[in-house]
Amino acid sequence: MALELKVPPIGESITEVQIGAWLKRVGDRVRKDDSLVEIESDKATAELPAPADGVLTQVLKQRGEIAQVGEVIAYMEQQGAEGTPAPAAPAPPVAKPALAPSSAAPAASAPPAPQAAAPARESQPVAQTPTAPRPAAPTSEHAGRLAHPSTRPLHSDVVVDGAAPLAQSSAPQDAADEEIVPMSLLRVKTAERLVQAQQTQALLTTFNEIDMTAVMEFRGEFKEQFHDAFGEKLGFMSFFVKATVQALKSVPVINAEIRGNTIVYRNHYDIGIAVGGGKGLVVPVIRQAERMSFAEIEHAIADFANRAQKNQLKVEELQGGTFTISNGGTYGSLLSTPIVNPPQSGILGLHAIQDRPVARDNQVVIRPMMYVALTYDHRLIDGRAAVTFLKKVKENVEEPARMLLEM
Repeated sequence: MALELKVPPIGESITEVQIGAWLKRVGDRVRKDDSLVEIESDKATAELPAPADGVLTQVLKQRGEIAQVGEVIAYMEQQGAEGTPAPAAPAPPVAKPALAPSSAAPAASAPPAPQAAAPARESQPVAQTPTAPRPAAPTSEHAGRLAHPSTRPLHSDVVVDGAAPLAQSSAPQDAADEEIVPMSLLRVKTAERLVQAQQTQALLTTFNEIDMTAVMEFRGEFKEQFHDAFGEKLGFMSFFVKATVQALKSVPVINAEIRGNTIVYRNHYDIGIAVGGGKGLVVPVIRQAERMSFAEIEHAIADFANRAQKNQLKVEELQGGTFTISNGGTYGSLLSTPIVNPPQSGILGLHAIQDRPVARDNQVVIRPMMYVALTYDHRLIDGRAAVTFLKKVKENVEEPARMLLEM
């Protein structure tokens, strides 16, 4: 019995997706709920499970192609139809049909025919690339690739494409030096939002620095007890989330947003935390962070980070934040100017902790210091509010007791 594999609904307002990597090949036997293919939206990545035991018989959408929600992207034969020619399905599904001459098509058996169509499309850029001598081979090759932006070139395609024409040019002979892949919808959406922020907001960044001595000593004293009590590591981020919430309460305009010709002040604090995921940087949101303990914040962050690596975050977990914290220090960043995530009005950038000489009581001492940056929409937030906010964050982190007493 043939089963249609359709793009499932994966989130409100999402009407199209991009096909990611196929985790099974045509001819593979699969069990019910086995993941067949990755499906990427502009917010998150999901996997399409097999609806029953059976055999994947035909793939209609290749990696990088766009599909609509509800569209059929593949077929499978439900197990029980003994006549299903699964073992006869081609083991090397791509390379042979793409390189074979068209006259050999009648010799192919019936089951592999649907699969042969996809490699043929993938090889079209090679066939359409002009073979006459070209004065600027790299430019022509690039134009040929752009004709099919949704196709990820196979290694065999790249070699064929570069072999003859580039031999007469000064371009590098090793075509493996380049790999052309389609942008994911997540990356496309991220790019659009970053440009939107630059074009629609008056962004300005203010800096300060924080002495991390007190927090580091606090962590050193209580981290083992904290882990034994709550099963989570006591990290720096929970301190900054707590400090940020207190600072936002002191300077409410930074937690607000411009909506038309009005200002919307929000009395809840949904803090987005930028984490690295399998598909790039994502910003899941800690809801009502003002009501959470240190342990609850650490648990939420650890859970987000773990599921982000597996591309298992839900669309709704990436929406609706009121303010964002981005920790570039995780990757070694010393100083940066983060970009606001609209419609939010501010983002706090954290950076690497470095031992630096500072003046304390007329003495030069070495302290673990961190630069922090607040980027904000200057249409709504003036410099005084921005500086006050950063100073409040600084005071809270340098004196952790303030956060415990909510001062």
